[in-house]
Amino acid sequence: MQDIMPGTEELLEKEIVTGYCGFDPTADSLHVGSLIPIMMLKHMQRAGHKPIALVGGATGMVGDPSGKSDERNLLDEETLAKNIKGVEGVLRRFLDFDDEKTGAELVNNYDWMKNFSFIEFIRDVGKHVTINYMSAKDSVKKRIQTGISFTEFSYQLLQGYDFLHLYRDKGCKIQMGGSDQWGNITTGTELIRRIAGGEGFAFTCPLMTKADGTKFGKTESGAVWLDTDRTSEYGFYQFWINATDEDAPKYIRTFTFLSKEEIEAIEAEHAEDPGRRILQNRLAEEVTKMVHGEEGLGKAKTTTAILFGKQSTIDDLRKLTDQEIFDALDGMPQAVVSANEIQEGLGIIDAMGAKTGFMNSNGEARRALKQNAISVNKTKVKEDYILTKEDLINDKFVILAKGKKNKFLLIAE
Repeated sequence: MQDIMPGTEELLEKEIVTGYCGFDPTADSLHVGSLIPIMMLKHMQRAGHKPIALVGGATGMVGDPSGKSDERNLLDEETLAKNIKGVEGVLRRFLDFDDEKTGAELVNNYDWMKNFSFIEFIRDVGKHVTINYMSAKDSVKKRIQTGISFTEFSYQLLQGYDFLHLYRDKGCKIQMGGSDQWGNITTGTELIRRIAGGEGFAFTCPLMTKADGTKFGKTESGAVWLDTDRTSEYGFYQFWINATDEDAPKYIRTFTFLSKEEIEAIEAEHAEDPGRRILQNRLAEEVTKMVHGEEGLGKAKTTTAILFGKQSTIDDLRKLTDQEIFDALDGMPQAVVSANEIQEGLGIIDAMGAKTGFMNSNGEARRALKQNAISVNKTKVKEDYILTKEDLINDKFVILAKGKKNKFLLIAE
């Protein structure tokens, strides 16, 4: 937890509280960054409180300036509707909507904003908040120098009104979010105080960062999504497996429901032999199971074992579908070679040298082969090896590797 409004913890201890988080429909799915507010809602529900997930159908048309250096592109209604449907589908996988007392609710702020005229809004809402108050928010101050439109400047009023509406309509007393949302959230508590004469509460969590300074949730191939049509179970599992020793302790505390004692025991075992990556393996198992279920976790572990396990063979590789191979090697270098060349026989140096770009030159390829560092479909080969149709997986692929991790995909077309 980073910021918390006085009285919030006391409120949570004395009654069943309704609280909400907002999700921007900027895409038709959510990525792993959204797991942070999702986990906040799940923790709230597990503690016996009632969560509301708000999809910003109205605010998504405006764009939140928080954490942004440039104006966001506005979405048209058709794209927005598609995105909202996708985001709703993701959220329904994580929260229990059926519990009589603490069942989650899904709301769309477009439902209460669509009939609100501009004149009504500035008369009934805008008059209660001064320009000085709005300009003092960090999300606005950081943009004043580079320029901020009235559209984005007004965003905090819209989000603030969401809190007021849910306070009145749903008895919602708490708003949660990332630390960059603190300014928008407190505008909501201010509107509740000034317009409804009530009291709103709030807390935020720190934004997730990586130890090396790169953006959390990003890989070479792009964002890590919570839908398998965007990021496969294998790709999702590997994202967590590849967490550094510096990042993994933070991730396992944020993205799992393991107890403090369990986590500390895993960390102690990991410290005895970091090379086994016990911490990363348990992290990947827990998060993948939560997001993709036992079946998805099973698929991810099977693919991992086939590609990286010491005992797997060419026959195991041939059990993978074309899509599983593409997903598994997503973001790794690849090259297309002529299927006829493979049929006629392609020398290993040509297959991995300057012709394909796996190695920088044929000379580098020869040196790697002499060092016994090159494998074709998991089998070590020498300089005189010739690729033939027998090496093709599913009549299309050859997986080259230098050492354990440096893999390269040849696609025969």
